[in-house]
Amino acid sequence: MNPARLLPRRSDYADLPTSWRRDVMAGVTVGVVALPLALAFGISSGVGAAAGLITAVVAGVVAAVFGGSHVQVSGPTGAMAVVLAPIVAAHGLGSVALVTVVAGLLVAGCGVAGLGRTVTFIPWPVIEGFTLGIAVIIFAQQLPAALGVSAPPGGRTLSTSVHVLTHADWAAAANTLAVVGFVAVVMVALPRLSPSAPASLLAVVGATVGVIALHVPVAAIGELPSHLPAPVLPTVDTEALRTLLGAAVTVAALAAVESLLSARVAATMSPTGRYHPDRELLGQGLASVASGVFGGMPATGAIARTAVNVRSGARTRVAAIVHSVVLLGVVYLLSGPVSRVPLAALAGVLMVTSFRMISAGTIRSILRSGRSDALTFVVTAVITVSFDLIEAVMIGVLAAAFFALRNLAGRSSVTREELPGPRSEGDEHIALLRLDGAMFFGAAERISSAIAEAFGAEAAGIRVVIVRMSQLGMLDATGARTLAEITAELEARGITVIIKGVRPEHLNMITSVGVLDSLRHENHLMDSLDDAIAHARSHVAANAS
Repeated sequence: MNPARLLPRRSDYADLPTSWRRDVMAGVTVGVVALPLALAFGISSGVGAAAGLITAVVAGVVAAVFGGSHVQVSGPTGAMAVVLAPIVAAHGLGSVALVTVVAGLLVAGCGVAGLGRTVTFIPWPVIEGFTLGIAVIIFAQQLPAALGVSAPPGGRTLSTSVHVLTHADWAAAANTLAVVGFVAVVMVALPRLSPSAPASLLAVVGATVGVIALHVPVAAIGELPSHLPAPVLPTVDTEALRTLLGAAVTVAALAAVESLLSARVAATMSPTGRYHPDRELLGQGLASVASGVFGGMPATGAIARTAVNVRSGARTRVAAIVHSVVLLGVVYLLSGPVSRVPLAALAGVLMVTSFRMISAGTIRSILRSGRSDALTFVVTAVITVSFDLIEAVMIGVLAAAFFALRNLAGRSSVTREELPGPRSEGDEHIALLRLDGAMFFGAAERISSAIAEAFGAEAAGIRVVIVRMSQLGMLDATGARTLAEITAELEARGITVIIKGVRPEHLNMITSVGVLDSLRHENHLMDSLDDAIAHARSHVAANAS
């Protein structure tokens, strides 16, 4: 692969002369939408609102310039907050910078190594199950803020949520629940009245003004930086690196998967064309490195903000850059007012966002599509909520692969056919078998048993077996080895085997595992069915004489 393909180029901005106005307006729109989300995800992850805002600014610019999508918007996301929260709880806030930088280097390395296409191997039910699980976790993580209490440290999201609900003082939580309710009503109702209005931002502003004006005693974000901090490389020592490497790998895996999925969805929404997956990984990796150096958190492509960007008319990377500039202006000009935003208001934003991540129509479609897809979807969602996000994706992919292989094996068969054309004397001594589907490790034993059964009681009169392989779409080493064993067994019983129609891509396989060695003669490997039948008849005639 040419390394230059991974670097920024002038063609990235080819549409800018005609689209710059739309790009600027889209960037401003996304910046307004991203502000409450960046603050909320920073708090939800345990690193703080300032870190979420810094991530949106720094990572947003770096990913826009170096990434593989023209319209992707990057920053802190709900899925990353879910992964990062237990890391912060277990290793402390000081671990975030090292985890972020190491994870970024791993993601960038995956891009340089050309691993961007691996996301295409993640099935749709796994993606949707993962998304549903993330939505449930995001909602559950907001319960402490919504009830105005502190979550017990170190627990899993579900157990923490149950504890918070069962020990809640509902009377004391009236103020925070009122703020959450106000935000939710505005975010749901306002888009119906004015679809272009930044509902989440207006909801947060309205809640903040109301809380300040009425002197409602609820917790606020607190002090925010009035400027970007100076870049500082995290302290690295062998012991810390060994302890945090597993966490960094988890963060890197999530960052890669989420960014590529978001970029893939964006490519289907935008007229700007395809995205470059390897360059996207490189850009997202560099974005996380830069974010970690400036005191932020790991970044990924954010599908919600990317969708807003596309729908607002973005055509080039300038839109994502403008989004970061807008947020940078908040840091330098509005950090004081933003510090007074109630935590319950941001909890309300995330609760509504979690519901919007779930599509009832999509869930119905998956559950009706078939038992295997439905089970894969449910397993992925349950494991995401109950255990671990990356494990959920891995187990979901394994479950989908298992069901796919089982389905493939079920469609594989061996069929006894009549010889074509007019019958000749001795044709009753010739058996024509057709292999269909795939002969691989999941189906080889069943096909072998079917052939063995076919030549159990009937084998007395059979002298030649023609095996048709032209309809066999897939053959692996196990299937080829099984074919060699079947051939050797039939030949040992005095039955000549002729193999017809081996595909060119299968020839090396059957040669390597010994199929040809098990044939009585190398000429018993034929391309034409007519030639195979004629040769079989000559064998029968020779034995008859």
